[in-house]
Amino acid sequence: MGFFSRLKEGLSKTRKSITERIDQVLVSFGKVDEELFEELEEVLVTADLGVETVMKIMDDTRKKVRERKITDPPEIKELIKETLVGILGEETQKLDIDPSPAVIMVIGVNGVGKTTSIGKIAHALKNQGKKVMLAAADTFRAAAIDQIEVWASRVGVDIISHQEGSDPAAVVYDAIQAARARKADVLICDTAGRLHTKKNLMEELRKVSRIIDREMPGARRENLLVLDATTGQNAVSQAKTFSEVTDITGIVLTKLDGTAKGGIVIAIKSELGLPVKLIGVGEQMDDLQPFNAKEFVEALFS
Repeated sequence: MGFFSRLKEGLSKTRKSITERIDQVLVSFGKVDEELFEELEEVLVTADLGVETVMKIMDDTRKKVRERKITDPPEIKELIKETLVGILGEETQKLDIDPSPAVIMVIGVNGVGKTTSIGKIAHALKNQGKKVMLAAADTFRAAAIDQIEVWASRVGVDIISHQEGSDPAAVVYDAIQAARARKADVLICDTAGRLHTKKNLMEELRKVSRIIDREMPGARRENLLVLDATTGQNAVSQAKTFSEVTDITGIVLTKLDGTAKGGIVIAIKSELGLPVKLIGVGEQMDDLQPFNAKEFVEALFS
């Protein structure tokens, strides 16, 4: 099954919560009027797109209806699709890792699929012929180091790790030296999702970021925030919090296949201006793929 088919299948719950309900509204109206727009608005708000984003979509749709003199309700569906692609951007967002060396710092709260995403990113980059290394800098959670070591072994890449409770910045420092010595193309750094100690998580992330800036000035840099699509609007709140600490360059959105809240992709881009770079629609190693707005909207509405 190709990725588009998997994406389409993965978005089935979201499609029920958005597209099928839009279709129901459109066929139940004989004309285009304000009542129709209000019904559509309600569908989009309850599908976790966020009020601010829904207002943008509806304003744009109303404008297009006026400009194109549309009187047949079913035609509005194409206008909504157009608007969504416009919000998400037409270009596929690629990881900015060329030329090497590059560093990818991966952040996010525990439980969002951070370690799994790191493993899948490493697998994809290795398949592109890149030499990849991992840094196990989530030293505060007992299982985190073991988990990422298992992924390093599965993918077949080198990993630098210290013992549990070590200073994350020290792990990253050692990993950078090793990556330089071994001429790695990409170093992927795991980071803590929460701390058991009184130390401030955000301060730890800042510290790790400063080490990367200091030790690899001028290197290509991605700060990827991993979000769980099933958490809906909560994912937007997490993105806002992490944006205050570091310059997030892209979002990795996991578990899209398990949720009716796939519309969160649109809310993240619309409200925060952050590009969704990778999306996950399954458990397989190659189920984390570059995000393509047109494909996403097509899969959502087909």
